[in-house]
Amino acid sequence: MTLHQPSAFYGVASLPLGSGQIDAQGLNAGLYELASGAEVSAYFETVMNRVLLPTGRVRYLPFSNHVGDGRIVNLVSGAEIQVSIGRKIIDSTYLATSVPATHTRKFAVADGVRIVPPGELPHLWRKPDAMPRHYVVLGAGKTGMDTILWLLAAGATPSMISWVAPRASWFFNRSAVQPGQAFFEQCIGGQLRFLAALGAASDAADLFARLEDCGYMQRISRDHWPEMFHYAIASTAEVRELQRITDVIRLGRVQALEQDRMLLDGGSRATPPGTLFIDCTASAVERRPPVPVFQPGKIVPQMVRVPQPAFSAALIAWVEAHVEGEAAQNALTMAVPLPDAITDFPRAALVNLFNQGAWSQHRELMQWIVNCRLDGFAAVMRDVQPHEADKIAILQQLRPAAMAAMANLQRLL
Repeated sequence: MTLHQPSAFYGVASLPLGSGQIDAQGLNAGLYELASGAEVSAYFETVMNRVLLPTGRVRYLPFSNHVGDGRIVNLVSGAEIQVSIGRKIIDSTYLATSVPATHTRKFAVADGVRIVPPGELPHLWRKPDAMPRHYVVLGAGKTGMDTILWLLAAGATPSMISWVAPRASWFFNRSAVQPGQAFFEQCIGGQLRFLAALGAASDAADLFARLEDCGYMQRISRDHWPEMFHYAIASTAEVRELQRITDVIRLGRVQALEQDRMLLDGGSRATPPGTLFIDCTASAVERRPPVPVFQPGKIVPQMVRVPQPAFSAALIAWVEAHVEGEAAQNALTMAVPLPDAITDFPRAALVNLFNQGAWSQHRELMQWIVNCRLDGFAAVMRDVQPHEADKIAILQQLRPAAMAAMANLQRLL
């Protein structure tokens, strides 16, 4: 499985992730590369060993757990050390990241039922005599989508896959979030169309309909109106692959798994012998109310521009290093509330725009953004040449479109 956005948007600001290539084949063909899990792990190992540790200012404590008050326990030996907190603790636990391999399931599983997290799928070959004859993917989110795409690419046929999807989801068209001048119209022009929809929509449903009409937003089935939006991103080729799955079960969430059937909110469903359930029900982040990023004695990272966690973290770090006083710091880092339903999205979009407006009034911060590789879009706009009249015309419409969007979003809320 890979990142959902181009590699260029991830990692730390000081070291590029990936080579900046455009994929020539596969479901991401024609778009900027997406780093795999192995590539991301190797990248951060490089960041630690070749960038941070050589400075002598960083101490790395892997396989450890911070239990509070500067006490750190090694998970292998159980040894505890005490560290002194010079200035602040960075508390990155607030959004409560959850992954399939470690989360606590919210449904019962009977003895004898085969269920695995998606990360176990590449290891099925180790038991050739027990290979599944049918796969049931549990979860309607991006992890579930990625798992289905992996199964199809690995050789499973669509008839071998059932998909328990309690809710349908909207997701961005990946072609609209591409860095580089070659994608100016899709990226910056798409942003203008996005703002125009925000400025004209009468409610959340109308907003998503407008975004779908202009190619900025996608859904898998025209027969189901999605009520969920978690900032998932997919290519049109991935959507076509997902549309090959015809056994989509919409009977609510799973309550229990038995050896020959599933019990769901809206009824039960028989499962054939040899079924393997794949648990994709973990939430990437828990939807919690936004809190101030800068607090006495600690910093609580949250997204200040969605869906860009790496850029958000880098911007928070810049503000910590260059802006004095928690009030001034928090004025530049208002946490964006993460939407669950489409009705939550207008508020998230408004905070996104509010932050962008605050940054535009801070000259030093804007200079950093323009030169920050994690932004991507600023560099695309910066490199427009004076003779490119069509591009300049789009750029000149962005600010009034953003102002209209902010005014309309406030009315919607």
